[in-house]
Amino acid sequence: MEASGFLVGPAVFNTDVAGYLGQAGSIPVRLRHHHIPARGDPLGVRTWLGEWPMFRQATGSDPLARGAAVESPRTKALGPRTDDADAVVKSVCPYCAVGCGQNVYVRDGRVTQIEGDPDSPISRGRLCPKGSASTSLVTSPTRVTTVRYRRPYGTEWEDLDLDTAVDMIADRVIDARRRGWQDTDDEGRVLRRTLGFSSLGGATLDNEENYLIKKLFMALGAIQVENQARI
Repeated sequence: MEASGFLVGPAVFNTDVAGYLGQAGSIPVRLRHHHIPARGDPLGVRTWLGEWPMFRQATGSDPLARGAAVESPRTKALGPRTDDADAVVKSVCPYCAVGCGQNVYVRDGRVTQIEGDPDSPISRGRLCPKGSASTSLVTSPTRVTTVRYRRPYGTEWEDLDLDTAVDMIADRVIDARRRGWQDTDDEGRVLRRTLGFSSLGGATLDNEENYLIKKLFMALGAIQVENQARI
C-alpha cells in the first residue's frame, strides 16, 4: 500500500483488467482512490477503465494521444477566448510596415484576444510572432496609458490629461509655424512655407490616414512630409 493510492496486484489485474485490454500479463498499475467495481460487473470495470488516458489511447481512435484520449472533464469544458467576445474590431498590427490585419476580440470593454484577420488582403489571417503577441502588449500591466511629460530641464515625468496635452501640441505647432514662416526668398519669389516643423508618418498608417496627414501639413505650409515606411 502507498499513502496516495494503492497497487493492483498481478492476480487482480489478470482477472479483471487484462481481459478488457485484450492482453494478459502482470502489469502493476497505480490508482488514485478509484472505486473498483465488484467482479462480475464488466460494464462497471470498463467505465472505470475509460477514465484512464492510457486505456483510451490503447483502445480508441487516438493512438498518439493528441485528442480524445487525453481529454478530461475540465479540458472538455474549456473553449477559446474568442467564443464569448462581445465585439470584434478590425485593426492593423502596430509593429512593422507590412500592415497585417488583426481581429481584436473585446469583452466587457477589455481586449481578450488578438488574432490575424483572414479578410486582410495583405496577411490573409497570418501574423508573425510579434504580431501574435499583441494581446500581451495591450493588456500588459506595465503599459503606459497616460500622457507622460517632462518639462524643459526637468528630471521627473508627470502625467497629463489628454485635453491638456492636445492643447499644448496645438500651441507649439502654431508657434513653430509662425517663427519659421517664409513669405518670400531673398530674390522676392513667393514661398509661403514654414521650416518650423515637419511630419514623419508611422509605418502602420493606412492610405486614408496618410492622405489626411499630407493635406493637413501641406495646408499648414510644411514642406518636409515623410513616412517611415518609405525611408
